[in-house]
Amino acid sequence: MNFSYWELKNWFTDIDYTIVGSGIVGLNCALALREKFPKSKILILEKGILPQGASTKNAGFACFGSISEIIDDLKSHSEEEVIQLISKRWNGLQLLRKNIGDETIDFKPYGGYELFLTEDESTYNECLQKLPFINELLKPLFRNDVFIKEVDRFAFKGIQEYVVFNPFEAQIDTGKMMNALLQKAIANNILILNQVEVTSYLEKKDNVEVVLGDFSFSTKKVLFATNGFAGKLTNNKVKPARAQVLITEPITNLDIKGTFHLDKGYYYFRNIDNRILLGGGRNLAFEEETTTQLGQTELIQNRLEELLKEVILPNTDFKIAHRWSGIMGLGSAKKPIVEQLSDHVYCGVRLGGMGVAIGSLIGQELADLVK
Repeated sequence: MNFSYWELKNWFTDIDYTIVGSGIVGLNCALALREKFPKSKILILEKGILPQGASTKNAGFACFGSISEIIDDLKSHSEEEVIQLISKRWNGLQLLRKNIGDETIDFKPYGGYELFLTEDESTYNECLQKLPFINELLKPLFRNDVFIKEVDRFAFKGIQEYVVFNPFEAQIDTGKMMNALLQKAIANNILILNQVEVTSYLEKKDNVEVVLGDFSFSTKKVLFATNGFAGKLTNNKVKPARAQVLITEPITNLDIKGTFHLDKGYYYFRNIDNRILLGGGRNLAFEEETTTQLGQTELIQNRLEELLKEVILPNTDFKIAHRWSGIMGLGSAKKPIVEQLSDHVYCGVRLGGMGVAIGSLIGQELADLVK
């Protein structure tokens, strides 16, 4: 790398904290470190032009889990663990709103809905049957019923008679949220370098040597906020999960408002700028979608379009405007990994597809590990 004296002096000398990843967790971690250590030199390294994983690519759901997801989690986690997870997500959302402001992130409390396909009789019945129990479980946290049975009012097709409504769910503008976080970081004298990939690191007695290809520099501490790309770092406790998304052209008189979960949350859609944004489908090809490669597949994109035509917009002409994908970080357990890996190395990863909800909190917790 052909760095000048000025570049080396200003960007790569006397670094106190190097954060790898400029997504929700990385930026919140940097801001928390700045508050904690006002005179420190903080550098964020990002391998993409924009945050490479999911922070600028997610659907903008301010949610903490649909009823079917919570029921599913209770099959592999204790009640206490599930309540802790939901509490963390809910508190994370409140922290995000407090830190940036509802107007800045275009926070819209339209509520959320879970739909059940006609053929998915068993999930539908289980959710309706366990609805009172789940509400009772969450009452200490929300002091009210979280899930309410309602008749579908949006004229969807091929779904069961009732939907499950969640008045606590909302939607945000992901781009505005990330733009605000980036601006806040820069205003707080945090250095951010894009298209810089950390290829390795070497921990020494008093610092860490961070390697960027054929160049390296020293930093006192390294904090990894790489979520779905943290497999190697965590001995494969984090698995990447690609999420494919599409968005329509603007639709005249679009009446759909809210965030919607379908087929146990494997599909999700919402309104935005008179368009429908729809994503999901990794359950059609789990193995192929366990990847860090961005891109789309014909199988999943065809299914997304089929759902638009047959279920979501059955009587409406639409055109697809754009398609993209993001990389989430999942694992056998839903609990995020926020750990000190060694004397000078830390990580905050495995957000479980809930980055909007818990990213602010995990960034704060990651910074709190540093003494």
